[in-house]
Amino acid sequence: MNKESTQRLLALHYVYPKPLNRLMPLLKDDPALEFLHLRSPYDMAEQLQIPLPKATLLKQSYIHHMHSPFHAIYEKSRIHIVTCFDPLYPPSLLELIDPPAILYLKGDPQLLNAKEKIAIIGSRKAQNYSERAIKELLPPLLAEGFVIISGLAKGADAMAHRQTIDLGGKTIAVIGSGFLHRYPKVNEELFSLIEETHLLVSEYPPYMTPRKWNFPMRNRIISGLSKGVIVTQAEVKSGTLSTIEHALDHGKEVFAVPGDIFSPLSTGPHKLIAEGAKPVWNGAQVLEEYRQLRS
Repeated sequence: MNKESTQRLLALHYVYPKPLNRLMPLLKDDPALEFLHLRSPYDMAEQLQIPLPKATLLKQSYIHHMHSPFHAIYEKSRIHIVTCFDPLYPPSLLELIDPPAILYLKGDPQLLNAKEKIAIIGSRKAQNYSERAIKELLPPLLAEGFVIISGLAKGADAMAHRQTIDLGGKTIAVIGSGFLHRYPKVNEELFSLIEETHLLVSEYPPYMTPRKWNFPMRNRIISGLSKGVIVTQAEVKSGTLSTIEHALDHGKEVFAVPGDIFSPLSTGPHKLIAEGAKPVWNGAQVLEEYRQLRS
């Protein structure tokens, strides 16, 4: 896409921040969105399968923002834009049923396509056991140049990001809101560290607030960017396991850290192990698994 067509896609995504599969009906016959402003609300309602009043409002909002200086605004805020048509867009994300149409980035965009990436995730209630386990897992992975991906939530996610930074590695945080609404507030300092020399990723325009349904959507990106996923502590009924479902659906390797059999936070990893996940307690085991897959 050239700058003009990217501008139109940015405007559409600003007023209708949906994944690519939801936008495709508009892009299929008009990939540069040259004629979107001429479409009738009736046509848009039919194409997007939304109510007519919503389509009418959508068209009005789109026309209002057609010429908003998104490139300049985002550049001023040090936000990098990677659309699904951009060479930097990770091909693995296009394998999702609902790929992000646009990735909003802060930090080092080149980390997006680092060769070796693995996710470390777990419960927001994660305890000291997760911290110790992550500390044991990370050194061999970082020594091999793995970039660590997580969701910047409280608990295990924050532990994975912070320990990666402390050990001199690189990390990617995928968040469930726009950059103007950092969530959770308790990780404010970590946000700042990551956006300076690592990478923050969001599929939402900066104004988007954190909403409950954004986080399962975020999890598919964590899985999609990663070669595999390591789970520390998590309950069986946990948002953490939605990331695992995405990973399994796309043939990613799943690793689980065994835990205390009396802890509810061990039930998730133990269930995964019973279902075929590889039990790990050292990063070298993860590396060995990948070496076997390559041979």
